[in-house]
Amino acid sequence: MSSKNIHPIGVFDSGYGGLSVLKEFIRLMPEYDYYYLGDNARAPYGPRSFETVYQYTLEAVKALFDLGCHLVILACNTASAKALRSIQQKDLPKIDPSRRVLGVIRPSVEAIGGYTISGSIGVLGTKGTVVSNSYPLEVKKLYPELDVIQEACPMWVPLVENNEHNKAGADFFVQENINSLMKKSENIDTVILACTHYPLLENKIKKYLPDNIRLISQGSIVAKSLKDYLHRHPEMDKKCTKSSVYKFFTTDSPKIFKEQGKIFCDKIDNVVHIIL
Repeated sequence: MSSKNIHPIGVFDSGYGGLSVLKEFIRLMPEYDYYYLGDNARAPYGPRSFETVYQYTLEAVKALFDLGCHLVILACNTASAKALRSIQQKDLPKIDPSRRVLGVIRPSVEAIGGYTISGSIGVLGTKGTVVSNSYPLEVKKLYPELDVIQEACPMWVPLVENNEHNKAGADFFVQENINSLMKKSENIDTVILACTHYPLLENKIKKYLPDNIRLISQGSIVAKSLKDYLHRHPEMDKKCTKSSVYKFFTTDSPKIFKEQGKIFCDKIDNVVHIIL
């Protein structure tokens, strides 16, 4: 199939974490074509302002549209929190009303209600996601009776991106944040990893999280949600080509992306440098 005739599902993240979501997309729906774009040169997005994250994310979405994507998933909690709504409401109507941009927060929140018994949910995320209050706001819309307790974990993404997540030094930061979260409420029975990097720290998180608490990772939830979305929107599904083409773009070094990306996803082969 010619590249001009390929209309992949676009997957965007500021760095590598969204690869953990893409991995689940490929596992559940391997027949679709996927283009992944990592804005690695400007990562991380977590500490950046709303306006900066919005601008960077919009540039990435436009790039994926230019590459033939009709549907783009923001596989990044920070971008979903700080940019998604503005892009959906302000930009898509002007760019192309038939195209769609979806995030990871809404499907994650929709799933949460089926897990908690106590009604108290813990959210572990980047500073940007926590400050945005996106999770408490979305939860209140769907489950007003639930209580959301948040904890920002600013060191976790750097640990993963520097391949330090399996080393002993990571334990200090994981334990510190878990203890801080649990001190905020004794009623928490469900914790969501509100960052796509955090699944790589899952073993350490479980080590310090009380045994009775359920830990929720986003990848499989978002993948199921995407499959359901395409089933409910056949007009979009028809636009997404299905020849199992997986291509990767980075704003930084393709060589480094390939090396680092393997930590998250073993499907990385074709990596291209892109300027936003």
